[in-house]
Amino acid sequence: MITRRLVWALGVSQLTLWGISYYMIAVFGEPIARETGWSRTAVYGGFSAALVAMGLLSSRIGRMIDVDGGRRVMTLGSLLAAAGCLLIAASSHLSVYYLGWLVLGVAMRMSLYDAAFASLARIGGPEARRPISQITLLGGLASTVLWPVGQILIEHCGWRWALVAYAGLALATVPLHLMIPRGRYAHGRGRRGSIAAPRADTPRRIVLAGFLYSAMVTLTSALNSAMSAHMIAILTSLGLAAGVAVGIGTLRGIGQSASRGAEILFGRRLDPIALGLLATAIVPVGFVIGLWSGVSAWAGVVFALLYGAGNGLVTIIRGTQPLVLFDPASYGQVVGRLIGPSFLVSALAPALLAFLIERHGAASALYISTAVAVLVLGSSVWLWLAFRR
Repeated sequence: MITRRLVWALGVSQLTLWGISYYMIAVFGEPIARETGWSRTAVYGGFSAALVAMGLLSSRIGRMIDVDGGRRVMTLGSLLAAAGCLLIAASSHLSVYYLGWLVLGVAMRMSLYDAAFASLARIGGPEARRPISQITLLGGLASTVLWPVGQILIEHCGWRWALVAYAGLALATVPLHLMIPRGRYAHGRGRRGSIAAPRADTPRRIVLAGFLYSAMVTLTSALNSAMSAHMIAILTSLGLAAGVAVGIGTLRGIGQSASRGAEILFGRRLDPIALGLLATAIVPVGFVIGLWSGVSAWAGVVFALLYGAGNGLVTIIRGTQPLVLFDPASYGQVVGRLIGPSFLVSALAPALLAFLIERHGAASALYISTAVAVLVLGSSVWLWLAFRR
């Protein structure tokens, strides 16, 4: 049974672990490069290595959660997150630095959203939809909370001791993960015609559902990692002042949290596949409006809010669509296999977009991003047509 206490515990752990792992490089990258003398490419490459590790181990970790539950896996993820932070803090050679990131990559796959989603699906089956939405609401505040904390720690004690403090925060999530029950949802007891009945009920339809879901997750993950790295640079290249671009960039998080809050309040009766159609329709509209950011800062504001809103909803459907497309009993393994490519593509996306901006300008980056967003929308339309009620 999924209790409110468990939802709060996982929400807090997601806020903490996203902030000290996935979002850590945004604050720590430059100080690490300055002190060590390593190139920015080498420093930020550690994060790409972590994403590759996540992709390679995704299916195996998902199966571990199906078999043993999220209690052990996510607790081990917390311990590995602490170890990864300590290794990076102690690194004086790139080999140790990259080892720390590889450990952190394993930790992220064992403790971030996808592990939490699989843990909730194992406990609650199709009833996990609302709790999945709720924990993303808190998790979405990770950068808002931990970026300022990290910056303050770096200013007062340096990046190495700041990472030691981050390791302590990772250990603080261990009791939260120990609250995950060992039980399993009694699959197959849902009401006839309810959300509990898997829709992809033949091998051919399962393959189709898997392909479309994987395509959506992979492409949206690529956009997310690329925009996380380059949104501010794109806005400034289009003509906005640096301070204005930074201010607009923060609105992405507001749009993300607002859309997730709206889904929790009003989206209970909206089918996850229909929600996916809405979410993926918002994103390309935001990119098109973003092309006028250099002419009007308000266009940049709308761009950031719409992209954030669409991306916030995509995170929810990443966790909830498998509950209605596949058998929830094998959620962890199936989803782990399908999302594996998304981590590998996400590792390459920032470098590819940087190359595109350098060679052809910021507008071309938005054109390509719009095209990718339209492909995502196409996969959502196909999924809706094939599996609508």
